[in-house]
Amino acid sequence: VFNLTPFYPEGGGQVGDKGYIESNGEKAFIIDTKKENNLIVHLMEKLPSNVEATFKAVVNKKDRQLSASNHSATHLLHHALRTVLGTHVEQKGSLVSPGYLRFDFSHFSKVTDEELAKIEALVIEEIRKNIALDERRNTPMEEAKALGAMALFGEKYGDTVRVIKFGDSVELCGGTHVQTTGQIGLFKITTETAVAAGIRRIEAITNEGAENFYKERTETLAKVAESLKNPKDIVKAVSDLQAKNMQLQKEIEQLQKERAMAVKAQLKANVIEKDDVAYLGEIVHLDAGSIKDILFQLKGEYPSFYGVLGGIAADKCSLSIIVSDE
Repeated sequence: VFNLTPFYPEGGGQVGDKGYIESNGEKAFIIDTKKENNLIVHLMEKLPSNVEATFKAVVNKKDRQLSASNHSATHLLHHALRTVLGTHVEQKGSLVSPGYLRFDFSHFSKVTDEELAKIEALVIEEIRKNIALDERRNTPMEEAKALGAMALFGEKYGDTVRVIKFGDSVELCGGTHVQTTGQIGLFKITTETAVAAGIRRIEAITNEGAENFYKERTETLAKVAESLKNPKDIVKAVSDLQAKNMQLQKEIEQLQKERAMAVKAQLKANVIEKDDVAYLGEIVHLDAGSIKDILFQLKGEYPSFYGVLGGIAADKCSLSIIVSDE
């Protein structure tokens, strides 16, 4: 614990900062930062040799910037959700990390693809406007409410609060944020799911995470196009391939049925009947599903039937046994 620190402790959904402290050439790495009893606590795997020294504290700059991008995007997302879905939408939880953001909110049904597209477009529009951060510290609570700031249910607030404003998005928040929305760069919703009755969850990525997402998608698309001999219309080429595959699958299934019927006729000739029991014990080159069908058919054709078939299909083998109720 220091008397002063630039490290942000975990809170408001945002993860704690990482980095290092340095004194007399000795570095000690901070792996997480939390808040306990109004103290900012820096977690370390190993303490510096002299804890009484004066330290230079250095926050991991890249992670801080990425967390700020995701946190500011969370505010824009909240506003976009209320704009598209309705003012009944309220924040029910969030996670802001350098890698991605997660936002839980109240809503009575699954968010449709069309609604998600509108929400994403609204956030991107706010990013393109490059709106400057309007940060108001030590604002009286009543003044914050007059500005339209939304307070979270269950959260404890003092007489004065910090207001974060990006255009029409106004929230009470203690987290780190970008100076202008343009610094968020890109925004992409990755998933939308249910977490509880009446509560939905959206996960999204921004900045470097979104850039990597689109880069990987572009590379994958290029590989697909190359494997299909670079057609003009990749979607049509894939659709044609799926249709051809489905037709071939049907033909294979028909051939398997015909082959199974031929094998069944051959097997029936090998059935041994003794003491009112029909017995069959063979090894056949068929898949387990076809063997099962044959055994059930044979069981229906004999009053008392006992069948044992070993199956060989490519590199797999099976053993199927059937016994009549009698």
